[in-house]
Parts: sequence; structure tokens; C-alpha cells
Amino acid sequence: MIRTLSSALLALVAASAWAHGGVGMEDDKCILRIGSNQAHFAGYQPEHRASQEFCEDIPEVGRAVIVIDFIQPALRERVVEFRILRDADGLGAKARYEDLGDKDRIAQRTMVALPAKAYPHGTVTLDHRFSEPGWYIGLLSATDPASGKTETSVFPFRVGVRNYWKYLPLPMLFIGLAWLLYRLTRPRRKTPITDLPQK
Repeated sequence: MIRTLSSALLALVAASAWAHGGVGMEDDKCILRIGSNQAHFAGYQPEHRASQEFCEDIPEVGRAVIVIDFIQPALRERVVEFRILRDADGLGAKARYEDLGDKDRIAQRTMVALPAKAYPHGTVTLDHRFSEPGWYIGLLSATDPASGKTETSVFPFRVGVRNYWKYLPLPMLFIGLAWLLYRLTRPRRKTPITDLPQK
């Protein structure tokens, strides 16, 4: 038990050190894959959470700014279209492109879309106000003008569903585990043995 807690504490300290200035792109969970290319996804809620960045779920119903930054320069030469769909079929986190149906069905479920065009600066920004909590589906399409080949990325996300454990600050977790380890390893006081009464 104590050995397990010690290992957990060491792993937590290592994770904390790695997360400040040493995060590699392969460890960034905010990465979208569009075929062989990648883009960084970030969501913001300036009216509720100032400049706090979200990678997956958006905690508050209301305005959200979604920013997609291309990692590979090749995406800057593609014709890119970005849209958000209602999850009308209840696909949730398992949504795939094959589940979305044909173009007409996708168009029917589209809540907001940016026009298809090239983004030479490598950044796509969508400002949208969500009015209802629940699951939504982001769909990013990138078409090569030379070959006509289109590659897609589908990323389901939730709005208005809070996960407090997810945003619990790492130092609080460290303090809690350290306190638990202290309680389990500190020397226990021996209960004094009192003399039995004389008969």
C-alpha cells in the first residue's frame, strides 16, 4: 500500500515537471489528425473562463471560441471547411465520419459552418454561441486542390457538462496524496499500559 502511494507521488511529481515547458506534441491530447497531417485544437470561453484553454469538453453553455492551428504547412495549401453538427443520432464520443451519413444529412445537422477556403496563415477560428448542453460533433475537411482528394477529422465534444476532477489543480492532488502518505507512514503512538488495580 505504502509502496503504491510512493510510486503514485513520484509519478505525479514527474508529470508536473514534464507539463511545465516540456510537453511534446506526441503527448498533446489536443491534436487532431487529418489524414497524415495534424492540427492543434483549443476551445475558449472568454465570457466564463477568461483565457483558460479546453481540449475536449466545453464546460459552460454559451459563447465558445474554437481555434484550430495547422501543424504541417501542407494544410495551409488545402481548401479547408469546418463545421459543427448536432449529435442528433446520439453517437456521443464514438462518432466517426462513416456515421454522419451523406452530404445532405450532414448539411441538415450542421449548426454552424465556415466557408471552404484556404487558410494561408494556418489558423481557423470559429466563434459560436451554444444554447443547449449535450454532445456535438466537429467536422474538419481538407481538400487538396491538385488531386481533389479530401481528408476529414471528426471530433465529438460535449458542452455544458462539467467534470470537476478533470480541472482539479495538480498541486491539490499532490498535497492530498502527500498528506495521505504521511498519515500512513508516521509512527503510531503506543497506548500506555496502566497498572491493574490491586486486589
